[in-house]
Amino acid sequence: MTAGSQLTDWLALLETLSPHEIDLGLERVHAVLGKLDLKTPQFVLHVAGTNGKGSSVAMLQSLLVESGVSVGAYTSPHVFRFNERICIDAAQASDEQIVAAFECVEAVRGDVPLTYFEFGTLAALVVFDKAGVDAVILEVGMGGRLDAVNAVEPDAGLITNVSLDHCDWLGNDIDSIAFEKAGIMRKGKPIVFGAVDVPASLARHASDIGAEIIVAGRDYTWAGAADGSWSWQGCRTQLSSLRPPSLAGDFQIDNAAGVLALAEAAGWESFLQTDVVNAAFARPRLDGRLQIVRTDVEWLLDVAHNPAAAGVLASSLRARAISGKTIAIVAMLDDKDVAGVIAPLQDIVAHWIAVTADSPHAIEAAELARQIANLSNAACLSADSLQQAMDSARALATPEDRILVTGSFYIVGPALRSLELYSRGS
Repeated sequence: MTAGSQLTDWLALLETLSPHEIDLGLERVHAVLGKLDLKTPQFVLHVAGTNGKGSSVAMLQSLLVESGVSVGAYTSPHVFRFNERICIDAAQASDEQIVAAFECVEAVRGDVPLTYFEFGTLAALVVFDKAGVDAVILEVGMGGRLDAVNAVEPDAGLITNVSLDHCDWLGNDIDSIAFEKAGIMRKGKPIVFGAVDVPASLARHASDIGAEIIVAGRDYTWAGAADGSWSWQGCRTQLSSLRPPSLAGDFQIDNAAGVLALAEAAGWESFLQTDVVNAAFARPRLDGRLQIVRTDVEWLLDVAHNPAAAGVLASSLRARAISGKTIAIVAMLDDKDVAGVIAPLQDIVAHWIAVTADSPHAIEAAELARQIANLSNAACLSADSLQQAMDSARALATPEDRILVTGSFYIVGPALRSLELYSRGS
């Protein structure tokens, strides 16, 4: 890549560097990381789990910034721009910062065939190193044990929950997937598990290596109050009169509770004050998570792409009752459980429209429509493009109706862009 190359040029190059889009393993990252010779941050935190990782990172990042800690956060995937993946003090890194980091990685990698995610992970670490942040939060992309971020030694970690997803890579049952996520654990280091039921393989691995596991409902608890506030009790800290997080969905309090447990486990009890937590949790915004956009009709966009996330989405839709019907535009990738995603929604959705996601791994619209029709025992239209799908949904909708866009980041991001342009032109 020549000097002065744009971020878009680099991202196109990254897609060509490895013969595999996904190639789990730490050897390549370790090899390049050693050549980069980066300084070790004061704190490194890993966040893994099937669902809720992005929300947890956003709240944790905001809590640290509110407490005066300089923090770098790395997440994936993005909805609009690659820059969303790399943030410093809750602000997206600039094109120039990311390009400079890409140049540093390229200068030392030699013939190591890094994947897109591995290259991005290393670049994020370079950006954080140059910024001199105090703490780094690294969201696991897939699994944990062999994920690129696991090449960086953590001081503490959070596993939000475990359910079925990425089964082609992680295993076909909860225990297998939990074992992969347990790979972020370290001997003598605290790890928070954000769900009440701990998979046997995860508990066993923690015991085998001597990790300190902190479990929801056992080592920390939380409860709602009649006035809408909530309280939290940790191992050493108690908080009351907490306001619900800004992120949409009642389940976000579960994520927030896990974040507070992680902060306490990392030794940041001094940050756990009601006014600090309330100010911090009031700030985060995440595109594509139960996001409502109003045009001539209400749109609800959510990136739910696995059965557990679809179940949460269904509960949220029921809680937000409308007088009309729900029309769903759906796109999914070919490694996803279509039946598991459609099942929780089939009693809520009146009309289905399938479209091909903007990914080489998307299920073709016609095939997805066939599967949805068979699963829901209802007709499903097949659209040739996202714009056609959105136009068809608008044609079906009355002002009392709702249009749901879901199934993948690769449809929610483009749909949000289209709605933004629509709003500007209206």
